[in-house]
Amino acid sequence: MLWSLFAVALAAEVMADPLDEAEARFRALNSYQVTVQSTAADGERQVIHYFYRKPGWVRMEFVQPHAGLVLIYDPAVRKVRLWPFGLNHRPTLTFAPDNPLVRSRSGQRIDRSDVGALLANLLQLRARGRMTPLGDTELAAQSAAGFDILGDAGNAVAGVHRYRVWLAHDTRFPLKVESFDAAGDLIETVDMRDVEIDVRFSERFFAP
Repeated sequence: MLWSLFAVALAAEVMADPLDEAEARFRALNSYQVTVQSTAADGERQVIHYFYRKPGWVRMEFVQPHAGLVLIYDPAVRKVRLWPFGLNHRPTLTFAPDNPLVRSRSGQRIDRSDVGALLANLLQLRARGRMTPLGDTELAAQSAAGFDILGDAGNAVAGVHRYRVWLAHDTRFPLKVESFDAAGDLIETVDMRDVEIDVRFSERFFAP
């Protein structure tokens, strides 16, 4: 009897859907921080220290380019505050999250930049296509499983027709994402390093 229960539990673990599990893990966490390194198809590179706390607070500290620039999104008022030269320097500017001045080169909004939004896109594209395992690898000294998610003909999510994503084995947190357009051309590669989950931020961290 004990062996049967163990076998059932083991089978359930093996059969657990990785994207569904990743989305469930995200729902369960309260906060995270990560260093995001993104590289566009033309080689333009960004390095950002990214901080997130539910229900949607985001703080982005730019390392490259625009070193020192800080963005903070307040979900209560749905506004983005921007410090071009760092938190201790004026001026401080305020924008709506859909303002082109605070959107990424690819058009991504800060209020839709968290891992939860990424996982929602992955699940949505898979629902309109298929997912294929890429096998296991190691990224930033972490064991990860890769998956190829390809939309059916004519289907794309946020302009992406294909994702290649690698999820950490232990946390199911995304460690690397490649996005492609309908022509099969690479849009962007994003690497996520130094991931910390359920970080205890100070009271003033998102409201300096």
